[in-house]
Amino acid sequence: MSAIQVKKQHTLTGHKDCLYTLCRYNDSVFFSAGGDGMVVRWDLNDPETGQMIVKVPSSVYAMTFSEKHNLLVVGQNFSGIHLIDVDKKEEVGSLKITDAAIFDIKVNDEFIYVGTGSGELLQIDWNLNITKSIKLSEVSVRTLAISLKGNEIAVGSSDYQIRILDSNNLETKKEFKAHEISVFSLRYHPQMPVLISTSRDARFKVWDIDNDYQLVEEVVGHMYAINHLDFSPDEKYFATCSMDKSVKVWDAREFRLLKVIDKARHAGHATSVNKLLWMDYHNWLVSCSDDRTISVWEIEHSV
Repeated sequence: MSAIQVKKQHTLTGHKDCLYTLCRYNDSVFFSAGGDGMVVRWDLNDPETGQMIVKVPSSVYAMTFSEKHNLLVVGQNFSGIHLIDVDKKEEVGSLKITDAAIFDIKVNDEFIYVGTGSGELLQIDWNLNITKSIKLSEVSVRTLAISLKGNEIAVGSSDYQIRILDSNNLETKKEFKAHEISVFSLRYHPQMPVLISTSRDARFKVWDIDNDYQLVEEVVGHMYAINHLDFSPDEKYFATCSMDKSVKVWDAREFRLLKVIDKARHAGHATSVNKLLWMDYHNWLVSCSDDRTISVWEIEHSV
């Protein structure tokens, strides 16, 4: 049985409002953004000093980096997306797409996919042309996941549904009620043929891809909404974070709880933990919170 040891390495400060999103740049560098509109770059080799890359006029819930295009895609709520050259620290393109919130952004080599608070999924090419816009729900599209094979896109919404789309034409292949309340995060498992969903209902659920997305596991993971999950670099574990202020580490094959990271035991966050990023650098887990801070955790596991 694996034993997990947790040590807090750093508390990173400087943002002026709640932090909502993190995204990876490389093995040791990541970006953070939130309610203050600032996009900040952090290097775990020298983590105490963040470098502001760009500032947008309103809050940022979602962003992602494309290695192929060497561009950071930033979603500005109630407006649109911005393409940022992080080396030059300048915007190289923007597109007004919505008056609603932008809850998630995913990319591949060909397209940018954006899920909005108005229930739309947009497919945008890298020249910032909207190639498809699909109304999937009357309420928010909260989360997107692109399958490891690249042939499907999973969409989770505030109407409790998961929709599985064909990535070639964005037609809905499967739609099912997944939770009793909003679906907040989706991830395709890197080793097993399953999709994991998390929800405002404090549960995560495991869906069998090879068996028409039938439910195979349901876990009451937290006390309140599970905002996000991310897998460890070795894919043996995943972590969840919650509105209950905690981060939890799980066995990725048995879906068994291994460790709770919270304020009482590990000087964790004081308010809702909104996003996770499990970095290759020293196997450090990064979390951000409504408390305006980023925590960096060293996760050690022994057999």
